[in-house]
Amino acid sequence: MVDAVLDEWPGVVEVDVVVDGPSPERRRALAYTDLVGTPRPGDTVLLNVNAVLQGLGTGGHAMVVALPDRLPDDAPSAGHLVKARYMPLQPMVAGPEEPDSAHHRMLQEADDLGGVPVITADLHSSLAPICLAVAHDRPGTRVVHVMTDGAALPAVLSRAAAALREAGLLAGVVSTGQAYGGDVDCVSLHSGLLVATALLHAEVIVVAQGPGNLGTDTRWGFSGVAVGEAVNAAVVLGGRPVGALRVSQADPRERHRGISHHSLTAYGRVALMSADVVVPTLPGPFGTALHAAAKALGDRHRLVEVDPAGLLDVLLSGPVRCSSMGRGPADDPACFLAAAAAGRHAAALLA
Repeated sequence: MVDAVLDEWPGVVEVDVVVDGPSPERRRALAYTDLVGTPRPGDTVLLNVNAVLQGLGTGGHAMVVALPDRLPDDAPSAGHLVKARYMPLQPMVAGPEEPDSAHHRMLQEADDLGGVPVITADLHSSLAPICLAVAHDRPGTRVVHVMTDGAALPAVLSRAAAALREAGLLAGVVSTGQAYGGDVDCVSLHSGLLVATALLHAEVIVVAQGPGNLGTDTRWGFSGVAVGEAVNAAVVLGGRPVGALRVSQADPRERHRGISHHSLTAYGRVALMSADVVVPTLPGPFGTALHAAAKALGDRHRLVEVDPAGLLDVLLSGPVRCSSMGRGPADDPACFLAAAAAGRHAAALLA
């Protein structure tokens, strides 16, 4: 039973739930209001706790499946695009590619991004430092996030995107594939990129999965392989891909320290087209080792060294909190500066 509402933002309510049983316990849970309705204190809720029991990265939350005693009103579908297809709560949304959309004819012909910088990133946590860096170096730039479906499917789960929107640092979100709930919902990454420029007038696009990536400690079994595919899509459509490296100097897992094996595989093996892969110039032995590791990507990509001077203060004091796996810029500066450096390079391409 819901004991209290803890927090809420557009499309999401966080609640404190008392779980019945021989030993009642409390769980924090998230409800997607467009799917299940808005929980209130006293409501009985059906929870999915699988990820919590496995200790996975849902922020410690259970997920509200239904309010069985107060189901949401039936509502006609907004459109014909089915997302999270064949799952019990599959939403149907309107998309600009639909034949009855006012934008259908335009998208029949759309085929070119016109050289817009397309930043590709493995983790959703790169979105905030990228946007903060772009805003610092080129205030007023229209940045649009194109969210792929490798991790969270509901775009509204992203508190970073909501905070960036509120701060005026993000012009919109396009959800693609099985993901849904952005300002615009699209069938594919390719049409999502085109919509970002044609409808949302993006000057810079950031392609990343939603919160909660999946990895398995194998070379190919991680959701971030889609980064390489995003590079390919950007080039095919006439964009300027800018590769943000996944970097860490604090991750306890060896495979993610320095340049993560995710970036080395996605850019080194999956991406068949060339991108500007941004290598931040960082001090000391760590920076030297980072530069040496990046050379492995130099045969296929243009390695661009970017000095992130001044950006750490921006990330620490900016209007949006930067966080990745519980760590902030003070805990793992290289992680956030690598993303911010990609934003700096994209802004410089617009100069």
